[in-house]
Amino acid sequence: MNSRITGPRGARPASTSPGRRGRALLRVRRLLLRVVAGAAVGALAGLGVAQAAAPATAAGSADATSSAVTVSGRGEFKDMRFTVDQTTHLTSQAVTVSWSGGTPTTFAGTSFNTDFVQIMQCWGDDDGTVPANPGPARTQCQYGASPTTDRGSWPGNDYDDTRKVFYSADPTNYGQDNRYGAANPNAPGEVPFKSVDGTVITTGTQSNAFFSRNTTNEVDFARTGADGNGKEFFEVQTANEAPHLGCGTPVTRNGDTAPRSCWLVIVPQGHLDLDGNPYADHSQVNAGSPVSSTNWANRVAIPIGFNPVGTNCALGAKERATTGSELAADAMTSWQAALCPTGTVYGYTELGEPDTRARLTNDGSSGLAFTTRALGADPGTTAPSDPTVYAPVALSGTVVGFTVERRPKAGAPDSVRKLAGTKVESVDLTPRLVAKLLTESYRNSPWGAVLGDGAATGYGWAKTNPAGLASDPEFIALNPEFADLSVSETPSTDTDLITSLGHSDSARALWQWILSDKDARGFLAGAADDWGTRVNPYYSTSTDLNPTGIAFDPANTDDYPKSDPWCTIPPGTDATVKQCMTDFHPYVEDMHSGALHTRRADTLWKSSWDALANPPAFKSPGPQTVGSRFVITVTDAASAARYGLQTARLRNTAGKFVGPATASLTAAATGATGTGAPEITPATADAEGAYPLAQLVYAAVRPAGVDKAARKDYAALLRYAAGDGQTNGADPGLLPAGYAPLSTALRTKATDAADALVHYTGPTATPSGGTGSDGGSSGGSSGGSTGGSDSLGSGGGSGGTVSGGSTGGDSTGGSGDGGATSSPGASATPSGAPSYDGGKAVQTTALGTTPDDPANSLRYAVPVGAALGAFAGIGAPFAGGGRLRLPLRIPLPGGRAVTVPALTLPEWLRRRLPSGRG
Repeated sequence: MNSRITGPRGARPASTSPGRRGRALLRVRRLLLRVVAGAAVGALAGLGVAQAAAPATAAGSADATSSAVTVSGRGEFKDMRFTVDQTTHLTSQAVTVSWSGGTPTTFAGTSFNTDFVQIMQCWGDDDGTVPANPGPARTQCQYGASPTTDRGSWPGNDYDDTRKVFYSADPTNYGQDNRYGAANPNAPGEVPFKSVDGTVITTGTQSNAFFSRNTTNEVDFARTGADGNGKEFFEVQTANEAPHLGCGTPVTRNGDTAPRSCWLVIVPQGHLDLDGNPYADHSQVNAGSPVSSTNWANRVAIPIGFNPVGTNCALGAKERATTGSELAADAMTSWQAALCPTGTVYGYTELGEPDTRARLTNDGSSGLAFTTRALGADPGTTAPSDPTVYAPVALSGTVVGFTVERRPKAGAPDSVRKLAGTKVESVDLTPRLVAKLLTESYRNSPWGAVLGDGAATGYGWAKTNPAGLASDPEFIALNPEFADLSVSETPSTDTDLITSLGHSDSARALWQWILSDKDARGFLAGAADDWGTRVNPYYSTSTDLNPTGIAFDPANTDDYPKSDPWCTIPPGTDATVKQCMTDFHPYVEDMHSGALHTRRADTLWKSSWDALANPPAFKSPGPQTVGSRFVITVTDAASAARYGLQTARLRNTAGKFVGPATASLTAAATGATGTGAPEITPATADAEGAYPLAQLVYAAVRPAGVDKAARKDYAALLRYAAGDGQTNGADPGLLPAGYAPLSTALRTKATDAADALVHYTGPTATPSGGTGSDGGSSGGSSGGSTGGSDSLGSGGGSGGTVSGGSTGGDSTGGSGDGGATSSPGASATPSGAPSYDGGKAVQTTALGTTPDDPANSLRYAVPVGAALGAFAGIGAPFAGGGRLRLPLRIPLPGGRAVTVPALTLPEWLRRRLPSGRG
């Protein structure tokens, strides 16, 4: 008889039971499984969160490290607050100086009488005189270069705008001095100027060897408004513009070398006379020099730091030549400094784009060229037969920049008169209005052609035209405030745009924008506008109207012609020589120069006749009179931003008035069309928010014309430009203001172009000049073909290949990502926020190292996720959870997923468990 030992229901026979120790090991095993699996799941989830999160904000972003400084006034001006919007990483540029808490400025006629502000730039260490507000010695400030003649309309009194002072042994009153002029107390003395090189100017400081009215950056008169607030744009100067100040030059102290810092000094003038009493005579100005000891006692000094002046590249380093579009100039200047530590100097030579393309087409060995159009796009030209690689590197645009101050008409409302002297911040322009300026069609443009009711032969058309832009009914309809404003009419105020000499894609784009408008086309053809204004016939597109018998052809124009042959002796002068249209409307060297002269309100017209000169000649009177300045120019967005110019809103093909902001430049880029180097044209920039004169800049290289070493170096430049070079900021190496960061798709195209250069195989030119040498084979610049998309290369032939060029993105160069993979260092969504602390990033990037991760909480995502996952694994049974089943698929943001595999315990633990439980 067989017997069976039984136990509790469901119990195993004793012979197969694991016993107490086995059960304990089983529990340990299950616990370990949960801990390990939970930790893995948590870590992977944390990794997914970290990857999907927005990139960490760069150290030193604008919000974190803004260099704006606010300082309180002193003495009777203690309630005033002065703010400078940027005090570090300065170059030759404009900064904004604003203030509050002031007493409104009053006028003696049109001259500043009381309560105005004066600003200057100075060099040197703290003079120790004001412990609470360190500052420089007054002898080391660039100030006092006001006009020496023709002061009839000038708002100064020959003391407040000069270095002239009256000596007083006890200078308790305003405008008096405790040191200078003591040798002759009955006559004014002068506060000397001391240059950084030690030279001292003691007399004739109003027109000295270091700075003059045409070069100084001083602000003699800045107005405080009825609300107690004021604002001025101040041009800071480096040692390049003002060697006698030396700002930004390397200075070594205690073994450390750094750029020389300087000072921005503000001197508020009050409402007391030289005798210390309130002004009794309001018909004249009695304020004394700001550098007199009594006025200087109220000075406010703010230290300002500069980027290094000159190159930091090692002497003797190999140089790679780049040339071309001025639109790339500011960006390239910044990138050059960051790339110096790599051992390669990237030279840059500014050249008009049409000439650049011709040079690269004719000589592929000339290196890398910046252009907005492909080779062969110009009429009468063809692309070379060998491949050309194009890489988008910058997105900017052409702008109409201006400095315009409100000058109320007689009888203007009080609300307008209270704004006298303040700056107009925005104007709207149509293509036809710009066409009127470019074609010299306003009555006062041919200066002297219309006098009273008479007109010179051939200039009857001008009699009924508006005197200038500010009085044009079409302009006033768009900008109504000008109905109450006036302009000091001359041929170089509101009748004229300051333009640059030579051929450029910016000029071409401007004419193309004009031609995109039906009203502008009709005006050029000879049709009057709604108010009867007609085109200067020398610019008519009608052969019958044009006195030359040849129609003007703006469709094929890429410069700013001065077609009108008018010459005359300027009205109101006793000159013995004539001036012509290029005298009335002088060219500037480039768009950067146009922006600088517009910031200074200097039209460059030599309008003053000097009969005593030998020989007698016209001379420049210097900048326009403060409070009534009106200067407009065609410049680039980067130069306008650099010098703080206001920029016009232009009407695009969608009928909207749009300014050159990051969003509007980016919107325009989505409409770029064409192969090789897709262009933005006014007609294709048809989105409502698109800026019509936006332009994409490409770096173009013909790889067959340069050797392997040069291709590698140019590829490094392209990778940098597409990476850290697309981060906005003031540091060397970053993207300056006036540029919009490229989209991910465009950045990827640039890095793909860099790959194409590196991987090019085929006949190459014999190494020569600055292109470097690696012993590459010769064979000329013909042959070769591209592999990849049209956006990277063009040309045909055989004998070489460019590989690695395909992106899969859109061929238009738009902002769509198109599934492209981001390049190293490129964020998926380039940020427009500036960074002011790129020094470390620039250094590590250039040296090929990686900076420390930013102190961002996402760095803890993986370890914290692992810990939480482990805890969850342990706690799952107590929460009623079932068995953790593996493998486990975990979805992550962005459509990705990870799989946690089935886990296997270590062999030593499995051996200790009952059979079948491993």
